[in-house]
Amino acid sequence: MSNKILFGFHAVTVRLKTAPQSVLEVHHDPSRRDARMRQFVQRALDGGARLIESDDERLSQLAGNTRHQGVVARVTALPARHSIDDVLDEVEGPPLVLVLDGVTDPHNLGACLRVADGAGAHAVMAPKDHAVGLNATVAKVASGAAETVPYLMVTNLARSLNELKERDIRVVGTSEDAEQTIFEADLRGPLALVLGAEGAGMRQLTRKTCDTLVRIPMQGAVESLNVSVAAAVVLFEALRQRSR
Repeated sequence: MSNKILFGFHAVTVRLKTAPQSVLEVHHDPSRRDARMRQFVQRALDGGARLIESDDERLSQLAGNTRHQGVVARVTALPARHSIDDVLDEVEGPPLVLVLDGVTDPHNLGACLRVADGAGAHAVMAPKDHAVGLNATVAKVASGAAETVPYLMVTNLARSLNELKERDIRVVGTSEDAEQTIFEADLRGPLALVLGAEGAGMRQLTRKTCDTLVRIPMQGAVESLNVSVAAAVVLFEALRQRSR
């Protein structure tokens, strides 16, 4: 199984918590002696991780950037769930899936994963040829959610959406020209929420595959939201309705 790099307090801490046996070594900046670093080092020790003191230059080389917060871990990749069926077969209650069509920025993907985790989504799905994959930047921005929310990249998004329909999961797309708002729509029950890339929106075939379209009511001069912000709005509206 291949190794990969995680960096930042949240990403590494979640891995230490959820799969400590997969953490091969943890590099940390010995010049940081604040409470957060002390707590992190103690958690790593408690988890049995191999601790290595590394200066900022070494940490930046490992992480591939300077936003490591003084913490970088080398870990083994966790076994991936290979299909949406693998995920949905384990779900108790009505599934909630976030579908991203054309999101290629790792910061946006990381933020979407973090939102999906917070709203209790069971998976995030994206097409292989129009999306960014999981990498260290995604994991850093996701603040641990990349470890907890399955991210499934599918060969044919429209076909995968139709497979969700066969499971009686409604596919609801978001579009600024939709007649119905998210507050008027029924977002309870088995649901897949589809968002397109900021600006371009969903591709036409994806749009046609949706059962219905909804929009976020915008009140000001701004016409659209960042995709991760939009994901938060629609997912938490779904959560609000489903919690009633």
